[in-house]
Amino acid sequence: MSVTSLEAPASTPAFQQVSPARKIKNGLATTLVWLSFLIAVVPLVWVLYTVVVNGIKRIPYSNWWTEDFGDVLSDEVGGGVLHAIIGSLLQGLVCAIIAVPIGMLVAIYLVEYGRNGRLAKATTFMVDILSGVPSIVAALFIYALWITTLGMPRSGFAVSLSLVLLMIPVVVRSSEEMLRIVPDDLREASYALGVPKWKTIMKIVLPTALSGIVGGVMMALARVMGETAPLLVLVGYSAYTNWDIFHGEQAALPLLMNNERVSNPMDPGSVGFDRIWGAALTLVLIIALINLLATVFARLVAPKKK
Repeated sequence: MSVTSLEAPASTPAFQQVSPARKIKNGLATTLVWLSFLIAVVPLVWVLYTVVVNGIKRIPYSNWWTEDFGDVLSDEVGGGVLHAIIGSLLQGLVCAIIAVPIGMLVAIYLVEYGRNGRLAKATTFMVDILSGVPSIVAALFIYALWITTLGMPRSGFAVSLSLVLLMIPVVVRSSEEMLRIVPDDLREASYALGVPKWKTIMKIVLPTALSGIVGGVMMALARVMGETAPLLVLVGYSAYTNWDIFHGEQAALPLLMNNERVSNPMDPGSVGFDRIWGAALTLVLIIALINLLATVFARLVAPKKK
């Protein structure tokens, strides 16, 4: 009986040392990445620090959140920004109600149906053009169409219409990218089970991409809520609270800051100075709160891993 001997496998080559040149390149690349990160973060931290330091003087008081400036003189201490908060939230909400469905439908068409068709190319071109439109141009367009041509009054709703033009391209681009990230394997598995395309989009594609879509929507909403030009053109400032977005003058936080800048001196320690920075910090806090709530909502409705 012959015995077959098993030969020991050949020894693996010893680990080669990394060359000094590669170490230098790796260190240089790491340094450049960290330097780029600091260049991007330092201005952001500086802006946030400046806003917090200058705006924290007013917002701790309860009347800042519960009163308006209706019975307070421009140079008198007191009052609050309730009227501006309500105006900003109403205008942003109406804008989102109009822009988000349109933007998502356009993104779904471009990713799921249009692909390389002529209409898809034309739509993509128009979205690119619209994304570069300045806010003042959007405001003047709505003024010419809504107010001059149709004879409608200046109002917060006109502001929302101009903000829609600014919000739609951001929603389209962010939603389009999130939908493209969804693996095609999920779509093909759904089609293989006989599920119609529209139901696959509603039940598989959209829930999978929902968290990213919500993030894009919040980014677009944060952008439009800080715009000032449409407010200056399409609605007048009111120191009183106005819940009717279709009639009358209506304040918003950016418009309040501009009004205080015009009517009050910007000397540190003055009433106007404190109000402007307080309104800026209030706007930052509101946007941060909206983003936090949207993140929680996206996590709750996102598909659960089993």
